Amino acid sequence: MQINKRKGKCKSDKFQFIEFSERDLYNNIMDVKTLGELCNIVAGGTPSRSNVEFWENGTIPWIKIGNIKGKYIQAPDEFITQKGLDNSSAKMLPKGTVLYTIFATLGEVGILNIDACTNQAIAGLTIKDEKQLNTDYLYYYLVSKKTYVNTVGRGVAQNNINMSILRSFKLPLLPICEQKKIVKILDKVNDLRNGYQLVISSLDNLIKARFVEMFGDVGTGKYNYETCKLGEVTSIGSSHRVFTSEFVEKGIPFYRGTEIAELASGNKPVDPYYISEEHYQRLVSDNTRPQVGDLLMPSICNKGQVWMVDTEEPFYYKDGRVLCISPDRTVFNSKFLQYFMREKTMVEYPKMGSGSTFAEFKIFLLKDMDVLVPPKELQNQFADFVNLVNKSKVAVQKSLDETQLLFDSLMQKYFG
Repeated sequence: MQINKRKGKCKSDKFQFIEFSERDLYNNIMDVKTLGELCNIVAGGTPSRSNVEFWENGTIPWIKIGNIKGKYIQAPDEFITQKGLDNSSAKMLPKGTVLYTIFATLGEVGILNIDACTNQAIAGLTIKDEKQLNTDYLYYYLVSKKTYVNTVGRGVAQNNINMSILRSFKLPLLPICEQKKIVKILDKVNDLRNGYQLVISSLDNLIKARFVEMFGDVGTGKYNYETCKLGEVTSIGSSHRVFTSEFVEKGIPFYRGTEIAELASGNKPVDPYYISEEHYQRLVSDNTRPQVGDLLMPSICNKGQVWMVDTEEPFYYKDGRVLCISPDRTVFNSKFLQYFMREKTMVEYPKMGSGSTFAEFKIFLLKDMDVLVPPKELQNQFADFVNLVNKSKVAVQKSLDETQLLFDSLMQKYFG
C-alpha cells in the first residue's frame, strides 16, 4: 500500500496488513505528534466524602480505576450529584473519551461508552480533530505504552505519571483511513482473545457451580458438611531464612510470593532467584522441603493464589512471605483443599490483616481458619471433575496464548 504523504490520503483501500520499519515509522510514512497536540487532556477529582449532598441519590456516573476492565466502560458502581461535580475537580467527559490511569495502577485504558466523570487517578483524553486521529487507534496506542509507563512511574514515590509526561507522549500518526484499517485488524484479534478468555471464565464458573452443588457456598459460609479448624487437620509453617547475599547465578530455584502466584496461575516462573545445591541441602536437612500435594500461598496481597506442589524437582521458598499447608492425606484430597483455600482466602484476606498497614496472612490466623471437611470420597469425585475441566482449559489456554502472541506482535509492528 502506498501513502500520499503530502495529501495524507490512501491511494488504495485494499485491506491488508501494514508493514513498516521503525525508520519508516518516524521518518518516511507518517507524522509524529504529541498527545498534547492531538487531545485535550484533563484529570478528574473526588467530591468530599463527608458531604452527603455530593453523593446521596447521585445520577452522574463517577469512574474509578476498578471500573476500567475492558475496551469500553459503561458500568460504574458509584454516582455523584450535580453539587458534587460543581464543588470538586471532577469534570464531565463525553461518550467516546479515552480514559487513562495515571496514579497507583498505571496504564489501564478504556473508552467511555457513556457520559461520565472520573476520579483524580484517571486522565480523560478527548480528540481535538477526529479527521486526524481515530479514537480506537488512540486506545490501542495507549495500550502499547503500558510497559513504558510503568517503567517511568516506578521511579516515583507513589507510582504515578504527571500530566506533562502524558501530554509529551509521541504518537505515530498515519492518515485516518490507515488508522481505521489497523484498528480493524487489532479489533479482530482482540475479539478472538476475549472469546477465549470468556470460555476459560465459563469453565471456571462450571467448577464453582459444581463445588457449591456438592459442598455449599464458601462466600456465605453455608456448607453441607461439618467444619473444623485448619490447624487441626493440616501442618502449617514456613521455611528457613535465606538472605539476598546468598543467591547464586544458577542452582536450585528460590520462590518468593511473586513466583508462587505465577505457579498458582499455571505459569512457570521466568526468572526466579537461585540458591546453591549445598545451601539447599542444609536448608532441607530437617524436612522443610514441601512435598507433592502440599499447598503454598503468598502471605501478602493474596488473591486466591494457592499452588499445589506438583513436582519432585527441588526448590525452596521465602520464609514468612510464603506459607506452606501440608494436609492430612487421610482427611483431604489436596486438589479439593486447594480449591477450597483459593475461595476461602479471597473471602478472608480483607478481614485477616495483622493490623499493620497492609493485610497479611499469619500462621496463627491460618490455623484458626474454619475449613470444610466433607467425606473423602466426595472430595475425590470433585477432584476428578476439576481435572476433567482443566483438560479443556489447557486446550483453550493454548489458543489464547497463541492469540496473545499475535496481538503483541501486531502492537509492536504498528506502534513500536
